[in-house]
Amino acid sequence: MQNFTNNPDKTDEQHLNQYQPNMPRFSVYEIENYLKKYDKKRRKAHSENYYQIIWFKNGNGRYFVDYKGFDIIENTLFFVTKEQVHYFDKNTHYSGVLIQFNEQFLIQNNNDADFLLKYDLFKKLTPPYINLDRDDLFVLDEYLNLIKNELNNKNKPYQAELVRNYLKVFLVQLQHKWNKLNTSMGHHILPGDKKQLKLAKFLNLIEDNFKKELNVSEYARIMQISSRTLSDLTSQLLDKSPSQLIHERIIDEAQKMLLNTNFSINKIGYNLGFNDDSYFVKYFKKHTNISPLDFRNFYLHSND
Repeated sequence: MQNFTNNPDKTDEQHLNQYQPNMPRFSVYEIENYLKKYDKKRRKAHSENYYQIIWFKNGNGRYFVDYKGFDIIENTLFFVTKEQVHYFDKNTHYSGVLIQFNEQFLIQNNNDADFLLKYDLFKKLTPPYINLDRDDLFVLDEYLNLIKNELNNKNKPYQAELVRNYLKVFLVQLQHKWNKLNTSMGHHILPGDKKQLKLAKFLNLIEDNFKKELNVSEYARIMQISSRTLSDLTSQLLDKSPSQLIHERIIDEAQKMLLNTNFSINKIGYNLGFNDDSYFVKYFKKHTNISPLDFRNFYLHSND
């Protein structure tokens, strides 16, 4: 039996299997209470193995994703994918909601897996937010209220399934908004398009092989397409080259290791496939404009 928890005297957070990471997990928080509860922990660069939607309804400040700061205005909604580095600023005077869920909660069958692959929201968005208008607010609030109401009905049959379906519709509405924004910029590709599936395959290949020093032509060979076709694919859908995506994944992993381990710079470089530690330092600095050691010192002590 999946277990939802909710304190009737405190409605600022609701959970599904909160302390069971290998189970389907789903949580809803009020942002202000979430920040007060976790305080400094969420103000340092960190990542999680689940997805997050952060909807700032009111308040002004900055939210950081992949070490880049983004201004928060009224009804700014961020989407953070799993393992993506992010953190809050020192402001606690926000109102809004934070939704967390893992793949086990969303994926129940092959159709759900396709949903995860096809939708842009489950990739790293650039920028990682959208600004909502009045029409968006009405629809999204309706589904958010349905989710909250369902969480309050502890003994209702099929509770988890209903919450899952409401979440899917919520995500579809966000995808629709994202599509409209990209259509206006000339980058719209329909979910389910073969190009989207090829892109998903390339990103999965990067995830499996980024420590192996494969070049673009080797990735293209594995995918049985030309390097030019692969380049056109990533340029059209993400405005990035294949090599840029590979470099970003390597740098992303290096940054996580610098902040989340006590490994030496040499060991981190070696774990990422760099046999020459001096080359790893040059590589890191080329792509971030800061040395690995300076990066570690800056982010580990920035909120002390």
